[in-house]
Amino acid sequence: MRSFEDLVAEAVAADVTGWGFGWLEGRASEERPPWGFARLLAGRLATVDRALDIDTGGGEVVDEAPELPADMVVTESWPPNAERARATLQPRGVRVVETEPGAPLPLDSAWFDLVSSRHPVSPDWPEIHRVLRPGGEYLAQHVGPASAFELIEFFLGPLPESRQGRDPVHEVADAEQAGLRVDDLRTARCRMVFHDIGAVVWVLRKCVWWVPDFDVERYAEPLRRLDAQLRRGEPFVAHSTRHLISARRPAVAG
Repeated sequence: MRSFEDLVAEAVAADVTGWGFGWLEGRASEERPPWGFARLLAGRLATVDRALDIDTGGGEVVDEAPELPADMVVTESWPPNAERARATLQPRGVRVVETEPGAPLPLDSAWFDLVSSRHPVSPDWPEIHRVLRPGGEYLAQHVGPASAFELIEFFLGPLPESRQGRDPVHEVADAEQAGLRVDDLRTARCRMVFHDIGAVVWVLRKCVWWVPDFDVERYAEPLRRLDAQLRRGEPFVAHSTRHLISARRPAVAG
């Protein structure tokens, strides 16, 4: 295995824009939920006329769909990701809309047949309800509670209150409070394995909310401690949690 310094320097220099994780190939692995979200979404996109993907990242998941609706819109709030989404999706006729975190969606009400998202930052249920047409569907894969917390707490220590966030039961209640009807909810716990310290540095740079003040100098001691474990042939194991949620805006009576 290369030196700690080489692995860290490579990870610091690597591109972390978009939602692709190909850089981790051979360095880390993560089980996928059994429902296959990209496949499910592609199937839905082939059947509707107007669709919106929220927090699209670099547009990677939408781009996997062989067939897109005539009116396909994606939103993204981080400018580097929005730029990548434009490069990826605009040639396919997709409109990329940059948004402000926490602000209303700059889109028409009751317009979309389908609203989707893979790993939204924080689902805004009233806005999702507003932009869906009556009878329209929300289909998304959300990050669940305490996802990757073995790794997060390795650096930050115990976070008992944060572990309670993103509870799918609470999300269902919030969705229904906003006027949606939840038709399906599935959950999964997936094994994550890290084999070298470069993979850890790269993923902490990409998922900046995991360790918000992450910096290789600030966290040099735990990084070197973890590196020593990995060099002993002991991979670091964590678990991601995911839930699939399908909901509808009820059709107007009559």
